[in-house]
Amino acid sequence: MSDATLHATSQNPDDFAVQIADQIESFLVAVTEVAKGDEPDSAVPFLLLEISQLLLAGGRLGAHEDIVPDERYEPDSGPEQDVDVMRENLARLLEPIDVYSEVFDPYEPRRAPVPARISDDLADVVTDLRHGMSHYRAGRTTEALWWWQFSYFSNWGSTASAALRALQSLVAHVRLNQPLEELDGLDTDQGVGDEALEVEAGRVMVREIADPLGLRARK
Repeated sequence: MSDATLHATSQNPDDFAVQIADQIESFLVAVTEVAKGDEPDSAVPFLLLEISQLLLAGGRLGAHEDIVPDERYEPDSGPEQDVDVMRENLARLLEPIDVYSEVFDPYEPRRAPVPARISDDLADVVTDLRHGMSHYRAGRTTEALWWWQFSYFSNWGSTASAALRALQSLVAHVRLNQPLEELDGLDTDQGVGDEALEVEAGRVMVREIADPLGLRARK
């Protein structure tokens, strides 16, 4: 058994690679369980917690010096696991609040928000993390860390951050008993012009989504 095998008894729990891998594995397991839909009442709070913990691992990777892989070319990690079923299950589970608007790059001036989906975000993050995990489980620890660090900067870090911001905003609306304005017709299949997104249609009261998603308004 490789000394990089997840949860091997010879591993030092204080080792950086082990800690990062454990946090990533915890996230992968958690999202997989949430996507099954067995406990819809706890989906949003659970995802809020798990994404927050994942981004701690991402922050540690981001603050770490550049990790250089052992080999010039990335070894074949085998076929990627399909995430379409997970994506679809999450979309159904989060349907009332799946679509949200985000600013893709806060440092790029005058950029209008764009529509995104939490379910898409989570599936994309899972894909990135699983790719690195396949290297880790094969004993290629440095390759795994390099991939997780690289993809944190290039994709999953910003994607997870956007999903976390959306979930945090939702929880805040519910806990503070503030109504949500419906983004009527907003979807990721449509383009958004230079003008800011216009909020259309009536109001969606918090209570209409709070109970099914396991949230409670503040008294």
